[in-house]
Amino acid sequence: EQALAEAYAKGYAGENILGTGFSTDIVVHKGAGAYICGEESSLMNSLEGKRAYPRIKPPFPAQKGLWGMPTTINNVDSLAQAALALEIGPDVYSKIGSERHPGVARYGISGHVVRPGRYEYPTGMLMTDLIYEVCGGIRGGKKLKAVVPGGSSTPVLRADMIEGVTMDAESLRDAGSMMGTGGMLVMDEDTDMVRFLRRIAHFYHAESCGQCTPCREGTGWREKLVTRIDEGEGNLRDLDLLIELCGQMEGRTVCALADAAAWPVRHTITRFRDEFEAKCKPAVFAGADLSGDGATVE
Repeated sequence: EQALAEAYAKGYAGENILGTGFSTDIVVHKGAGAYICGEESSLMNSLEGKRAYPRIKPPFPAQKGLWGMPTTINNVDSLAQAALALEIGPDVYSKIGSERHPGVARYGISGHVVRPGRYEYPTGMLMTDLIYEVCGGIRGGKKLKAVVPGGSSTPVLRADMIEGVTMDAESLRDAGSMMGTGGMLVMDEDTDMVRFLRRIAHFYHAESCGQCTPCREGTGWREKLVTRIDEGEGNLRDLDLLIELCGQMEGRTVCALADAAAWPVRHTITRFRDEFEAKCKPAVFAGADLSGDGATVE
C-alpha cells in the first residue's frame, strides 16, 4: 500500500498517467488466506465474495473472468520480471541466467542451512552453489540428505541426485523434479523423511478446498496412512496403497492441487523407501500360510 501511494504521487497510477490521457486505478485487496486461492479461478471467486472453489475451464479468465469480464491474471513475480525486462531491454534480459530459461529468480531457501533467506540470482545457478556458497552450507557441519527444489509440491531429490543440477526448468526436469516457485527446502542427514512427509500430507489435507472427491478424500486418507506409518502402526502394504492412491488423484480434479499433493508422496516414498519400510510392520495377508503346516490366517 505504501508503494502504491508512491506510484500515485509520482503519477504512475490514477488519472492521466504521465500525461498520456490513460487513466487507471490500482486496488489492493486482502485475500481469503487459503492456499487454493493461488489457483486463478479460485482467486476470482474469492474476490467476488464466493467460496474459493476452482472453476471448470473453459471459459478461461481471458474470455470470462472476474464478474464475467475478460480478466488477465499474473502473480507478482511475473510482473517484477516484466518490469526488469522492459527496463534493460529484451536482448540484455534474454542473456541473463540459463539459455533455456533466461531471467532472474527469487529463491526462498529454508531448512538446515547456515543462512536461510530470500535471494535474487540468475536462473541456471548450480543448486550446490546456492546451498554451499550463498547459504553457507549445511548447519552444524552435517551432511546434506535431501532437497525440495521449488516448493512443497515439487518432487524431493536425494543428495546424490543434485550434482550438476542447475536451477532452471529443463535441468530440474531432467533430474526428476521441477523449478516451481524456487522455494528450496534443504534437509540434513538427521531428517526423518517419514515425519517430513507426514507434515506435507497434513498441509495438503488441510488446504484442499473439498470440491473434488479424489482430492478431498484422497488427501485425508494419505494423511491417515502416513501418520500410521510414522507412529509405527503401518505395514508394508500401506506403502503400495499410498502410491496407488496417488494414481487415483492425479489428473482427476478440477484444479492441479490433487496432483501437487500426490507428487511429494509418490517421490518421497520411492526415493526414501528404506526409511518408510523401517517404520512398518511386516504385512500379514488373509489366507497366508504363516506356520509352514498349512495353517492360514482368516
